[in-house]
Amino acid sequence: MKHFLRRQRYLIDFTVASLARRMGKNLGLLGVYTLIVFLLASVMLFTQSLRHEASLLLVNAPEVVVQRMLAGRHELIPEDYLQRIGKVRGVAAMYGRLWGYFYDPVVQANYTLMVPREHAPVSGEVKVGHAIARTRGLGLGDFLSFRSAQGQSFAFRVSEILSSDSELVSADLLLVSEDDFRTFFGIEPGLYTDIALEVRNPKEVRKVAEKLTVLLPDTRPILREEILRTYDALFAWRQGIVFVLLAGSLLAFVIFAWDKASGLSAEEKREIGILKAIGWDTGDVIQMKFWEGALVSLGAFLLGYLAAYGHIFFFDAALFAPVLKGWAVLYPKFHPAPFIDGLQVATLFFFTVFPYTVATVVPIWRAATTDPDAVMR
Repeated sequence: MKHFLRRQRYLIDFTVASLARRMGKNLGLLGVYTLIVFLLASVMLFTQSLRHEASLLLVNAPEVVVQRMLAGRHELIPEDYLQRIGKVRGVAAMYGRLWGYFYDPVVQANYTLMVPREHAPVSGEVKVGHAIARTRGLGLGDFLSFRSAQGQSFAFRVSEILSSDSELVSADLLLVSEDDFRTFFGIEPGLYTDIALEVRNPKEVRKVAEKLTVLLPDTRPILREEILRTYDALFAWRQGIVFVLLAGSLLAFVIFAWDKASGLSAEEKREIGILKAIGWDTGDVIQMKFWEGALVSLGAFLLGYLAAYGHIFFFDAALFAPVLKGWAVLYPKFHPAPFIDGLQVATLFFFTVFPYTVATVVPIWRAATTDPDAVMR
C-alpha cells in the first residue's frame, strides 16, 4: 500500500511539472473551466437557498387554508363556515383571516394589508414592512395616506417598522387593525378572506381536506405541503431558465474541453514517446495523464464552487438574484443563509469533473500503446 501511494505521489509531482511547462494553455483552460463551474454552482446554490428559506418561512404557516370559490374565483367566506368546519373530526383549531391587496399609485406597487392574529395595532395606526418604509421614506410617527376604492381618504400613523430580518416576506406588508381593514375595504362584519386550520394529527391533514371538500363543496382547501411544492416548482422553473440561457456557453465549453482532452499535440506525443523509451509502461503513462485531467478538473471545481459560495452568501447573488427571486418595485433585501445540499454538490461534481477526466484517458491510451519510435517520429 505504501509503495502504491508513493508511486502515485511521484506521478502527481511529475504531472504538476508537466502542467507547469504548458502553463499558458493550462491556465486558459482552468480559467474557462472555473467560470463554467462558477455559473452552474451559483445558480444551484442560490436556488437551493431560496427553497430552504421558503421551507423555513412556511414552518409556522397554517396546515390548511380554506377559501370559498364563486364562479372559479376567490370569494369572501362567511363566519358561519367556522361552525361547520368545527364539526370535522381532526380539526384542532380554526380562525378567520383578513388580508388583501392595495395598489399604491405613488410608488406603483401593490401592498399586502393584513390583520395580524396577535399584537394587532390600534385603530388609526399601521405597522409597515421595511421595503415600504425605505421606498416611501417613512419613520416612526409618520403618516401614510391612502384613498380607498370608495374614494374615502385614510391616514395611518406608523407605529412600528417590521424587522429587516423578515423582509423576504414582509417587504410589502402593512399590518392594520380589524376595524380599519373592514372600513378601508368595505367588508362587513362576519366575513373573512379565508379560514386557517390546525390539524391535530399531521398525518391526517390530507384526510381532513378531503372531508372539507365534501362538507363544503364551494370551498377549496390549500395544504401547506402544496404551497411548498409550488415554491419548489417555481424555483426549479427559474433555475431552468438560467440554465437555458447558459446553454450556449456550456456547449462551447464542452466542445473546447473535448477537443483539448481528446487531441494530443506533437509535443505531448513526443513526451509520451520519450517516457516509453526510458522505461515507462502503458499503465504509468495512462495514470500520469489521468492525474493531469483530474488535477485540472478538480482544481476548477474547487475554485469555481468556492467563488460561487462567496458570490451567493457574501455578495447576495448579484448576478442571478433578479432572475431567480423575481421582479418587483418593492424589492426585498434578501441575504441568503449559507446552506449546501450534499446531493447537489455530488451531482455538480459528477457532471463537471468526471467527464473531462475520463475524456483524457482514451487518446492517451492510443498514444501509450503505440511504438515509441513511431510516436516520436
